[in-house]
Amino acid sequence: MTAGRPRPSGRSGEEVSDLDKRIIEHLQQDGRRPFTQIAADLGVSEAAVRARTNRLVERGILQVVGVTDPLKLGFQQMAMIGIRCEANRLMDVAEQVGEFPEVSYVVITAGAYDILIETVCEDNEGLLRFLAERLRTIEGVRETETFVYLRMMKQSYQWGTR
Repeated sequence: MTAGRPRPSGRSGEEVSDLDKRIIEHLQQDGRRPFTQIAADLGVSEAAVRARTNRLVERGILQVVGVTDPLKLGFQQMAMIGIRCEANRLMDVAEQVGEFPEVSYVVITAGAYDILIETVCEDNEGLLRFLAERLRTIEGVRETETFVYLRMMKQSYQWGTR
């Protein structure tokens, strides 16, 4: 990273109140649950739930989205790909990979790989094109290893707020 630029840590550094956490838990159970219902369950006003939810979204703590099953939408090939790259290109590679529409997840790691990504492709041919024509042409990518998903056994976004 550039000298003087703050390093993102993945944590906001700001407090999340107990009420915020309870709102998050309700939305994790059902992201379409009306604010009026959440407010009634928590014993607060609908305006308070709406304002706190909007603040959590603005702060990047909460994202309410529709999660789909790619296989049920016609995508036939999912894979986790480990990437080894040149040390001085790590951040650039991660940012470039994150721009590809096939990539749903990018994480910089410690261990055998510098970066792990998850991809969703139409089929084997689409995965091959992604690997050969996109991923492996990025400057700084030294080596990749692809782990093709045979069956998704669990995918959960309901880990709670502790």
